[in-house]
Amino acid sequence: MIRLLIVDDQSIIREGLKSLLQAQPDLAVVGLAEQGQAGVEQAIALRPDVVLMDIRMPIMDGVAATRAILAEDPEMKILILTTFDDDQLVSQAIRAGAKGYLLKDTPSEELAEAIRAVQRGYGHLGPGLLAKIVTTPPPPQPEPPPELAQLTPRELEVLNLLGEGLNNREIAEQLYISERTVKNHVTHILGRLQLRDRTQAALFAVQFAKPLPPH
Repeated sequence: MIRLLIVDDQSIIREGLKSLLQAQPDLAVVGLAEQGQAGVEQAIALRPDVVLMDIRMPIMDGVAATRAILAEDPEMKILILTTFDDDQLVSQAIRAGAKGYLLKDTPSEELAEAIRAVQRGYGHLGPGLLAKIVTTPPPPQPEPPPELAQLTPRELEVLNLLGEGLNNREIAEQLYISERTVKNHVTHILGRLQLRDRTQAALFAVQFAKPLPPH
């Protein structure tokens, strides 16, 4: 059973999500919070498997709450639920360590699948939303870290495909290598670049990595 905490300042959203998700046999909503600070307190007290986090909330927004929760428990999984006009804050939340984000009008079955994926440790971005994040005017960015130059050409290929939103199976098919090899490359990339997960790697790729010239 996947235990969920829902953090949203709109009661109709909280109750609606609870009703939809409780209908899934493997999901259980163990807590509801109306703003970020309460969400942090409940996350620490209840230790849910996945936190569904809104962005714009009073007292403490979703970005600050994400940072606070992960500072207390780096293994906790956080999935952002937001709208198109929250792009800048969502980008910040992903960089703060959230596993991904979806729009609030996502169908319930797709949301349930995203929760299951996040609980297993995978990043999850709604269709087309990676590009939506990275086209938002970002804060000033530092130069690419020198570690990027230490990646092999194959690792750069994998990194760029992560930036396109491909999963391990799709990367393996495109590069004609095994999924195990892709997984090894991803692990090495995350270690070299000191990134938390593949979602951060995808954002890093869009910002810094350059496509290799054709062979």
